[in-house]
Amino acid sequence: MKPATPTLLYIDDDAGLARLVDRGLTRAGFKVVHAASGEEGLARLAQGGIDVVALDQYMPGLDGLETLERIMAIVDAPPVVFVTAAQDSAIAVTALKAGAADYLVKDTRGDFIPLLQVAIDGALRQAALQRARDEAEAEVHASRDRYAALAAEREVLLREVNHRVGNSLQIIASLLHLQANSATQEDVKAALTNAMGRVAAVAQVHRRLYTSHDLKSVLLNQYLEALLEDLRRSAEGNKMSRLTLKAEPIEIDPDRAVAIGIIVNELVMNAVKYAYPDGAGPIHVELHPEGEDLLVSITDNGVGLNAKVDPRSTGMGQRIVSAMAAKLDASAERDPDHEGTRIVLRFRRVPPATPKPTNAVAG
Repeated sequence: MKPATPTLLYIDDDAGLARLVDRGLTRAGFKVVHAASGEEGLARLAQGGIDVVALDQYMPGLDGLETLERIMAIVDAPPVVFVTAAQDSAIAVTALKAGAADYLVKDTRGDFIPLLQVAIDGALRQAALQRARDEAEAEVHASRDRYAALAAEREVLLREVNHRVGNSLQIIASLLHLQANSATQEDVKAALTNAMGRVAAVAQVHRRLYTSHDLKSVLLNQYLEALLEDLRRSAEGNKMSRLTLKAEPIEIDPDRAVAIGIIVNELVMNAVKYAYPDGAGPIHVELHPEGEDLLVSITDNGVGLNAKVDPRSTGMGQRIVSAMAAKLDASAERDPDHEGTRIVLRFRRVPPATPKPTNAVAG
């Protein structure tokens, strides 16, 4: 945007021509300041308040190109229109490469002044556009910096939330573990142990998120290993010495990791209770991809379908497995060819996109 009364610094050692420029451009709405040499022009620029410069080439002392070089070194220098009496294209090219906004040839009678006005107006418009671009780019960079700072702050806060939630849930799981150890009734002990495993499954996800490089995903193999280690330390730990895991490194979102962890906890605990009535036996958990699906299996070599239903069972575990499987949109099936019990959970690695609701328009 052109200033209301732009100030032109005209640098030329020809005093008579400078008066003609002053008269012509003052009528055109400019305030004209004259400097008779490059040194004098630089000194005037240092005082500030100059919007545009018209610069002659041939002057005693610093010539136009030398003066132009020094002007371009000034921070936020005003635009420069290079003016010379020489019909030398090499000077024009050099001046434009050095940073001049425009170039024109002057005459001794002042006939070039209308062209000078056009060149100065163009230089001011070009400078205004450049300033606008620079301001826009600066605002974009500032916005990016603000966004990055907010994202970093949000990540720190989320990590802290996951840390605190994980710790709180772990405390609850520990309290349930202590209570289970001190319980004298077997059904109470079993209920507390089951509750502890469910809480620990959720706590492990939050602990994984706290230490993960990505707050949006959990390494499922590491999560399951930590979960099984918690089960080994539980009240039923003496029956889990042969609890093993074979899992490939797979990332998954935290919500689905919680559902998988709870299912694994329920099925492992079920195998511990019912697969080996006469003692402990191997229980194997496996995770691997198959095409676009993930397969999680819990396998034992116990009594299988010959097991009698425990009269103390409330069916809570089965209801929890069904609910979590529905959350995953997963199928949970028993392998009929396995002599013991093998439950295979199959679900999509990436959940299907939820269709956007459509607004019906009544006709």
